[in-house]
Amino acid sequence: MKKICFLVDSIFSVGGVQRVTAVIAKALAKEYDVTIVTFDNSSEKDTSIYELDEADIHYRFFQFPKTNHLKWKCCKVYSALYRKVLPHTNLTSDWYNHSSFSSEKREALVKELNSGNYDVIIGVHASLSVRIAACQSQLGNAKLIGWIHNSYQALFGENSRYSIGPELRKHYEYQLSKLHHTIILCQYDAQRYHFPTEVIYNPLTLVPGEISLGSSKKFLAVGRFSHQHKGFDLLIQAFHLFAEKNQDWTLDIVGEGVEDELYRKMIAKYRLENRITIHPFTNHIQSYYSDAQVYVLSSRWEGFGLVLVEAMAHGLPIVSSDLPTSKEIMGDFGLYFETGNVEELALRLEEATHLDWQEKSKGAIEIAKRFEIGNIIPQWKKVIEE
Repeated sequence: MKKICFLVDSIFSVGGVQRVTAVIAKALAKEYDVTIVTFDNSSEKDTSIYELDEADIHYRFFQFPKTNHLKWKCCKVYSALYRKVLPHTNLTSDWYNHSSFSSEKREALVKELNSGNYDVIIGVHASLSVRIAACQSQLGNAKLIGWIHNSYQALFGENSRYSIGPELRKHYEYQLSKLHHTIILCQYDAQRYHFPTEVIYNPLTLVPGEISLGSSKKFLAVGRFSHQHKGFDLLIQAFHLFAEKNQDWTLDIVGEGVEDELYRKMIAKYRLENRITIHPFTNHIQSYYSDAQVYVLSSRWEGFGLVLVEAMAHGLPIVSSDLPTSKEIMGDFGLYFETGNVEELALRLEEATHLDWQEKSKGAIEIAKRFEIGNIIPQWKKVIEE
């Protein structure tokens, strides 16, 4: 039986990447020996999250050691030179690997990963994928796989708060090219990387609840309240414009995070307390999908809009930013607006209230079926067994 390791920032916390990783790991654990190496503290272990206790998965807890302060200062100087001055060649990229990932940390990670005698090591997220690429020559015969969850634009664009920056694009691409496989989430991004990648869509990660009846006159949006990402500020502004003409429909936003206060202030500013309700995260999100009539994705960027699949699995029509990933998932099914365009989003909200809802609902369910776990896992197994 092959031994598979997922190297993750966190698994015992709330997040879309954690949930997808858990679902994939649980499915693979039916046929493989699966271990998750996580940077979570051991005190945070809770296998009830994402129903991880349903699968035979091993867990190891890892932390990087601290780097000597003087060495850290020298590394910072070189890293700055690489970003701003030096040419971005393969050689300078390897040097940057040593400055941004000190020998103490690299040796500790190699020791941890080699102790498991894994046949396959999967780095979850771009940063950890690059870390295992840096250790490639020291990890024996293990097959190394990078799994990128952010969009290309979110990683390398200039306007994303989460971007590693365009100045590191060549570095990341050169390092990732050392891996046996790099998995990304959409065909659009595959065309933008300058080395071979493989596209595997994320699966539906929950068991759908009851199909919506389409009679509640409720819009729904779900996601973490991280800076700008999900565009809930845009949605609230657009709903304000929509509500000037429509007195019936309401909006539920389910999520938590740093922008919670901002959204509440916006709702109060527009005097929409009776029309927009913010709900905390829940392990029973299906009830919100079942109760909604239309789902709205207002994101400024997405690696893969998993909430779209979840919403469609409950029979919901979709209003969405015209992101490449959204169009790849839904084709001409979605009601699209130009990303960031509040006025156009308001028009799509109004248009959504006049849909042939029953026909759209049937179409949504058919699209969602393509992303069931049984259709996704064979693609992972093919990469593992090649």
